[in-house]
Amino acid sequence: MPSPEDVAAVRFTEPADIRSAAEALRDRVAKMCGLRTAVSHNIAVREPMRDGDGAILASEVFGFREGEGRWWEAPQLALSSPLVHACRVEAEPFWCNARGFHTRIANPLLDAIDLSDFRARAMTSAALVVPIHLPFGQIGAASFLSPDPQREDLSGPYASAVDALAVLARAFIQSYVKITARVRQDMAGVSLTKREVECLRWAAAGKTNDEIGLILGLQRTTVRFHIRAASLKLDAVNRDQTLFKAAQLGFLGMIR
Repeated sequence: MPSPEDVAAVRFTEPADIRSAAEALRDRVAKMCGLRTAVSHNIAVREPMRDGDGAILASEVFGFREGEGRWWEAPQLALSSPLVHACRVEAEPFWCNARGFHTRIANPLLDAIDLSDFRARAMTSAALVVPIHLPFGQIGAASFLSPDPQREDLSGPYASAVDALAVLARAFIQSYVKITARVRQDMAGVSLTKREVECLRWAAAGKTNDEIGLILGLQRTTVRFHIRAASLKLDAVNRDQTLFKAAQLGFLGMIR
């Protein structure tokens, strides 16, 4: 595992320290296992991570220059990359190549991911990936790649260094998100009642207000009242947005 000093080196509290923390992450990963680092604070957007002066970290710090896999310039990457798909259904580190995904505990959801034309779609022959699931449904990721673009087996680095890589990657990306992301004051302090959560959970399952009323023993108007109350608390404009925001905050996964 990394030392407290290593973790401290990749954490930061000011935008001015982003670049030095990124350099520390790059250098420690290279020393630890000889791999290159590629990081994203949000796999759903093309916007690359930047230092306090606006320079793109991927090119200026992590060394992805012209002619290499510049993922932030690929418009369909979030929809086409098997690495991105995997981060949506797996929360633990994994490594993968064109022959499959490798995890400590089997995940059947990974087996359903299309690996055809892997090199072109993943922009690498193999990758060791740390998914980082963040508040409000945001997913970041750190990919660790071989300097040899033809290398297809990362089982060695995965076995020897994956836990340490995960600690460093999470510390860096979580710091970046906290420092640069827009503050979500509109949702951070929301509290829903038990009835509101129950109504939303059944609504998310596709039930109508009448059906929810039958299930919970409530009048249809009462169901509408609870869903409307939740909408107001979540500052949502319609039922779909209410369910989306409730899901982001984890309410829909709560035990009945």
